[in-house]
Amino acid sequence: MNTILELKNIFYSYTKYSHALKNISLTIENGERLVMLGSNGCGKSTLLKIMDNLLIPDSGEVRVFGKILKNLKPSEEYEFRKKVGFVFQDSDVQLFNTNVFNEVAFAPLQMGMKSNDVIKLVEETLKSFGLWELKDRSPHRLSGGEKKKVALASVMVINPEILLLDEPTNGLDPRSRKWLVKKLIELNANGTTIVAATHDLEAARILSNKIIVMNEDHQIEAEGETEEILNNEELLLRVNLI
Repeated sequence: MNTILELKNIFYSYTKYSHALKNISLTIENGERLVMLGSNGCGKSTLLKIMDNLLIPDSGEVRVFGKILKNLKPSEEYEFRKKVGFVFQDSDVQLFNTNVFNEVAFAPLQMGMKSNDVIKLVEETLKSFGLWELKDRSPHRLSGGEKKKVALASVMVINPEILLLDEPTNGLDPRSRKWLVKKLIELNANGTTIVAATHDLEAARILSNKIIVMNEDHQIEAEGETEEILNNEELLLRVNLI
């Protein structure tokens, strides 16, 4: 395995008096299933957005595929967007097209693929995600689980190397939740590196092979293998996860 994403001494504040992240350093290896655990408001979502170059840290360095994110040239930013996908916590923020087919087709069209190739690719993706029967439906008229599937399909259609997910199981019914976790493990088995932020301990146990725990002081409290972290009741109590 090799390091594909690295953060060194990351600090970020939304205001002068509101620290969101303090001195965050971590590395993510190719093929990992990393889960970032922490209670609401600890900075997990902010950290994911920094990894996706949606937010620029106040200080520190972020490297993805060996390149410093804030120094990317336009052509490098384009390549970065092909390799790193982001699934937001609220699917309604991510979905904006008139129907499911167009939603999944949007990214490959923006990447310059030919229309015939896009049609074939979208058909394959919709069938893979169990969305073919919904292709003509408006994304905003779907159930929460269906919206999450569409959001994930709209990212995975371009086959990114890294998939970032913010609270992926939040608001899902048990069947949709089970499907999503199984799908993420399947995607990882096919080569996608998974980085998910959540406070869902059950999903974390199934999905992860490494866990980072963030505390309410917006710092990394602990890092380790899944069972080591989740069997540490004292740690989970300390960070307000149980």
